[in-house]
Amino acid sequence: MTDTSSTDTPAASGWRIDESARTAAIAQHDIESLRDSSALKSITDFAAALCDAPISLVSLVEERRQTFLARTGLAATETPRETSFCAFAMLGDDVMVVPDATRDPRFADNPLVTGEPNIRFYAGAPLIAADGTPLGSLCVIDSVPRTGLTPLQRQGLVTLAGSVMERLNDSRDAAAWRDSENASHRALAESHNRFRVLADSMPQMVWSSRPDGYHDYYNARWYDFTGVPEGSTDGEEWNGIFHPEDRDRAWTIWHQSLESGDPYQLEYRLRRADGAYRWTLGRALPIRDDAGTITRWFGTCTDIHEQKEASEEREVIAQELSHRIKNIFAVISGLISFAARMNPGFSPIAEDLRARVTALGRAHDFVRPHSAQSAPALAQTSLHGLLDELFRPYQPIGGRRIMVSGSDVEIDDRSATPLALLFHELATNATKYGALSIDSGHITLDCAIDHDGVVLNWVEHNGPTVTTPPASHGFGSQLIEMSVVRQLGGAIDRSWDAAGLHMTVRVPVSAFSRR
Repeated sequence: MTDTSSTDTPAASGWRIDESARTAAIAQHDIESLRDSSALKSITDFAAALCDAPISLVSLVEERRQTFLARTGLAATETPRETSFCAFAMLGDDVMVVPDATRDPRFADNPLVTGEPNIRFYAGAPLIAADGTPLGSLCVIDSVPRTGLTPLQRQGLVTLAGSVMERLNDSRDAAAWRDSENASHRALAESHNRFRVLADSMPQMVWSSRPDGYHDYYNARWYDFTGVPEGSTDGEEWNGIFHPEDRDRAWTIWHQSLESGDPYQLEYRLRRADGAYRWTLGRALPIRDDAGTITRWFGTCTDIHEQKEASEEREVIAQELSHRIKNIFAVISGLISFAARMNPGFSPIAEDLRARVTALGRAHDFVRPHSAQSAPALAQTSLHGLLDELFRPYQPIGGRRIMVSGSDVEIDDRSATPLALLFHELATNATKYGALSIDSGHITLDCAIDHDGVVLNWVEHNGPTVTTPPASHGFGSQLIEMSVVRQLGGAIDRSWDAAGLHMTVRVPVSAFSRR
């Protein structure tokens, strides 16, 4: 915010103004063609609405007066220069804000403060010519004190001031053209002005180039996005705004379009004003005359960063899915080889292998990317949800023989495979030999988080009486060991009582999910 505590005046020695140069600069503009123009009036209307202020003015500060080219909420068309707030605002390089004019030594005795329109709050964005000459201000005024502008209001006022300068520049050009060209050129100037208004109102960045590819126009959105000075990306300098890795490709495709006349389209990263690179879709079409000769190129740049990131995330998911499928095939191959070595007669264990593969398939299907229609009822990162899928074949219709309780734990695709193998083996063994082999048996599985670890307690109840604990070196037992110890980095504690197996599995929390 411009400092409002100074008591200097525009005439003070600290602020030297070349009034002759200023007078000449203002004289270059066709002021009368702009006075009360609908284009400038729409700007003051919008500025007043944006800043919630009753008055908005486009003020040009001349040698003895300030004249209002456009005004909203004020009948006067000019005031003496000595009462001008805008004479101060135009000398800064940022919006000047006066929260309460009655408390500002520069304005407390100003007739515009002590009398109509009773100015209390003032905010003005300077209107500065390309050569640095201060011309005036786009301002908003209120009759009650205010603390200031919001960031959005400040940005909007600056942007609208830029649009005023475009209109002033257009009027200057139009005045010069009227001195040297005929009515057809004036019509072209009006068309150009309409194009600027239209282009500046678009959310996309708009640019145009000559038939040889020389860029000579960018709309206000381009300069707002890139933050570069006006004119600095003319010619071939536009390529410097591109990400270094995209420059050669963009240059090559642009030249191909220039040579062939084919439409230009390319995705690239464009440097924003804050230095961040954003993915952008660039498009351009040639304009041809009646003979088919290209007379101009018009193009747009559209920010597609969020869409691009979403697409890349989908691609990552697809790659992960493919990787998991490959892992499943590798697991299948390993299981078959392992079983063949352990049991020369392979056929008797084929059914067990198919069951294990089915369990892995259930785990994979649970964690894979889903549409809204195919997604599981529980979150795909839920351990309880995965266990429900794995135990479904063992649950009777309308009842439950394996009951899961306790804390839920976040999982991902990495932990789903060893968890599926672990609990498939436990459930299958319970069906063949343990609590699920008789009608009265059931199983409880409790999940608890203990500091940095997860404790899983598998307890079989009312199963066949255990007289001799089964051997723990079979294929299934080794598979459980591999899943818990090698893949999850956990530990297993087994015990048997008369009712069946009691197994406690301890696994680090970090093994369940990458987060």
